[in-house]
Formats: sequence, structure tokens, C-alpha cells
Amino acid sequence: MNETMVCAVGRVATQPVYRETASGPSARFRLAVTARYWDREKNTWTDGHTNFFTVWANRQLATNTAASLTVGEPVILQGRLKVRTDVRDGQNRTSADIDAVAIGHDLAWGTSAFRRGGKQETTVSPPRPEPDWETPPEDADTARELTAERAAEPALLT
Repeated sequence: MNETMVCAVGRVATQPVYRETASGPSARFRLAVTARYWDREKNTWTDGHTNFFTVWANRQLATNTAASLTVGEPVILQGRLKVRTDVRDGQNRTSADIDAVAIGHDLAWGTSAFRRGGKQETTVSPPRPEPDWETPPEDADTARELTAERAAEPALLT
């Protein structure tokens, strides 16, 4: 319940690693998030500090992540933030992981083509014709007559 949900915008820093586990598919990759700010002295945009997050995806999201993402691509993701501190070689280390709920390409930087994943349908439904929004030719005379009748009627005042 009391989880920290975050939205992160950055670039894929490592190629996603896909694994089949006992609990289902899993994928992980590193996300680089760099702050940018306007430097008034230089009159240009400047890169600030870069934060790296390990992103974890599970089940169908893991499969789609491994098939869709490559290093350097801009992404937007939403997930649960988990910050851990541990001791390695006598030093305290802090790591930040994001358990992804949704991942997508950042369309501010380019285009993306969506393909529905998952199981293919076994039964193919016949294609439905496009609706014809035009007045059918056989009803054209009737439509003209109704329009003429309405034009001849006096307007009702309220």
C-alpha cells in the first residue's frame, strides 16, 4: 500500500537482460536520468548530475521490454521506487531500483510503432465493412423532399 510511485524520464543505459524464472519472465536494465538546466552565464542548456536506476519488469512487461528497448532510447516509465543501503567491502552503498508498472518510448524525441503483443486469436472474425455515412442513392430523392418541406415550414417562435 504505502509504496513510493515514481515517474522517471531518461534513456536506456544498458541492454535489457531477459530471464525466464520460476515465477515468470523477468527483465532488467539501467536507466540514466540526467537533469538539465539553463545556464544563464553560458546562455546554453547544461547537463547536471546523472542518476542511474535499475529497472525491473515482470511477466508480459518483461517480454515486451526485452523486445522493444535498446541502449540510448528515450523512455518514460512508472513504477515503485525501492532504495536500499548495504555494506560492500567496508563501504556503505546505496542503490535505487524501480519495479516498473508501465514503460514506453518518449515520443518527444521520435516516433514509435505500437504492435499488440500476447496470444494470437485462433478464430478470425470476418472483416466488417466501413459504415457508409453518405445518403444512399435510392434515398436521395426522399432526402431532398424532406429538406424542401422543412424549408417551407414556418419557423416556430418560443
